[in-house]
Amino acid sequence: MRVLIVTKIFPNAAEPLSAPFNRQQFAALARHVEIVDVLATIPSYPGARLLARWSSAGRLAAVPARDTIAGLPVRHPRTLFVPRLGHGTWGPLYLASLAPHLVRYRGKVDVVLASWAYPDGFAGVLAARLLGVPAVVKLHGSDINQNAKLPGPRRQLAWALPQAARVVAVSQALADEVAALGVDRARIALVRNGVDAELFHPRDRGAARRALGLPLDAKIALYVGNLKASKGVLDLPVAFVEVAARIRSARLIVVGDGPARSEMAAALAPLGDRAALVGARPPAEVATWMAAADVVTLASWAEGTPNVVLEALASGRRVVATAVGGVPDLIDAPLLGELVPAKQPPALAAALGRALAQAYDPAEVAARGARGGWDASAAALADVLRAAVAQRG
Repeated sequence: MRVLIVTKIFPNAAEPLSAPFNRQQFAALARHVEIVDVLATIPSYPGARLLARWSSAGRLAAVPARDTIAGLPVRHPRTLFVPRLGHGTWGPLYLASLAPHLVRYRGKVDVVLASWAYPDGFAGVLAARLLGVPAVVKLHGSDINQNAKLPGPRRQLAWALPQAARVVAVSQALADEVAALGVDRARIALVRNGVDAELFHPRDRGAARRALGLPLDAKIALYVGNLKASKGVLDLPVAFVEVAARIRSARLIVVGDGPARSEMAAALAPLGDRAALVGARPPAEVATWMAAADVVTLASWAEGTPNVVLEALASGRRVVATAVGGVPDLIDAPLLGELVPAKQPPALAAALGRALAQAYDPAEVAARGARGGWDASAAALADVLRAAVAQRG
């Protein structure tokens, strides 16, 4: 079976740490199907290169047209995005930008997999129609929880997603959301993300702290992820001020980057050396940070099935997170951590304080919280793709 993948969330030469879950799942998927190409799109507009200092599109202008990433053949088509016209025009513009690239795939692919609901899912359904093959759209979280709430994208998704042969959700909560858009539940498949077990497994906390230069006697809470407001990252410093006042050895480590980085740095400043913002790190180093932590925290306002929670549990680390999206499906026992309401820093502070004060066995957490690896996730996705092709055939 020959698969063409369309996605705007994938690593590239300028952002090699972007969307590691897509890279990992698609690399594993290549062991089950033939991936003809990954069309990892790059947003662009006239003059973008001249604005590289201020614009994400400008910084991405130097990304090569073709590349090989994680053993996968990757093309980087430029897709027109005009910020002032808003998200409502992005789907049609995205499809128009892809159309010239589709000619080479006529008769050479069996299914189009669009990873991200909008604009990829909208454009992927129409691209598949142009190629005469079925479309499968994979959802992740904020593509439905946030983007699909905007009037323009919602109208386009309500038209496009019911026409997909299959829609793949990473959590039951996302499956319910897309059903509300009119997708037949018989066409919705639940395929959870996996974990790289070679990286994320219980390790010695002291050894990890020595490797990172962290104090052995500290109580460390760790955040790993994108620094943007919807991830609740600005709620976290507010909560941790209370934690630090009650637990003298408490420290907060933030691993990641994103649009709210400067705001995050300012919010962490009152904590002094009790907090550190260390930037984005490759997966191998993230695994060491997880090993060094006492608890991993996630304060998101909305989620799909966050990989950081899967990786924390696989590492044997308890999690304090907000009860959003698919998170409650993962933190389903007190041994694994505690859930709190979103956007409530006092509740988050209280839960973090309890978690940092409680001893636990990492091996027990890992054994109870295990959810499977990337090969199993990719095999399940391959089955969905085959079902879509068989239905069309």
